[in-house]
Amino acid sequence: MQAMQRRAFLAAGSAALFCTTAQRAWAAFPDKPIKLIVPWAAGGSTDAIARAMAQRMSQTLGSSVIVDNRPGAAGQIGTEAAAKAAPDGYTLAIVELPHAIAPAVTARLPYDLLRDFTPVTMIGTSPLVFFAGMDDDSRDFKTFVKTAGTRPMPPAIAHSGAGTVSHLAAELLANRTRIKFNMVPYRGSAPALTDVAAGTVGGHFATLASGSSLMGANRIRPLLVTSAQRVSLPGLKEVPALAESGLKGLEIDQWWALVAPATTPLEVIERLRREAIAALDHPAVRERMTALGVQLKGSTTGELRAFMRAEAERWQKVAHDIGLQPQ
Repeated sequence: MQAMQRRAFLAAGSAALFCTTAQRAWAAFPDKPIKLIVPWAAGGSTDAIARAMAQRMSQTLGSSVIVDNRPGAAGQIGTEAAAKAAPDGYTLAIVELPHAIAPAVTARLPYDLLRDFTPVTMIGTSPLVFFAGMDDDSRDFKTFVKTAGTRPMPPAIAHSGAGTVSHLAAELLANRTRIKFNMVPYRGSAPALTDVAAGTVGGHFATLASGSSLMGANRIRPLLVTSAQRVSLPGLKEVPALAESGLKGLEIDQWWALVAPATTPLEVIERLRREAIAALDHPAVRERMTALGVQLKGSTTGELRAFMRAEAERWQKVAHDIGLQPQ
């Protein structure tokens, strides 16, 4: 009996020592740079969001937050690297709407959004914008659709690759208007919108951030926002929403969220969540996000987990309804 009591006492002491050691490590966090993986190339809207947050979080955490761009394979390369990183709080990643769409259109993903990541916080949302060229057939969305429907060869719609949000938005547009557009893949919104401006393709769904420079130069025209109501963002206040265009039910919000590898200690997750939300609330960051057309929305980890699960389920159904099969 005494031996059993001694073993129980030693086990309890070991557990207490482990907890104390872990608590000390968490209290010292962070004591080295944190890597923020962006699974897309530098220069896009996600990269700009990451850099705005990283700059502010570096100041408040007292340790550098370094943006690490890992583009390739429609976001799979960087996302897989984040999923396989040590769950110690020193690797974060930005995930977004395409990550919720991917399971519905990709047969063998090297990661699982819900299983391999611990949510930190939501960052924000932005409606998609359908951009077209400056020709007379694109004066407004109804004219664009009417002209496309009467042509023997409807115009091409650019998208950023199979399974991306711009691809599914274009497929949904074709499904709702019953027009067989020619879907043309590109390596991102930047080259797609350049070809929209040149008249090579008829249109492209993208964020305001992606199209703002060409729109400001009067080389492309926003015809539609994928929200239920008009949005009060710079350059979009006069652009009709879905309900005005006869496409109610096609609502699509691009969204961005901060995650960490699964099993990252909850104490560390909560510290990172507080710092991220504080960064989003900083005037300089808010100004930058507003310029990108991002409507900020922080969250709890539980709220973000439920949101990501709901988004994955929604896009699984959308892909099924319009006949897209995993490839």
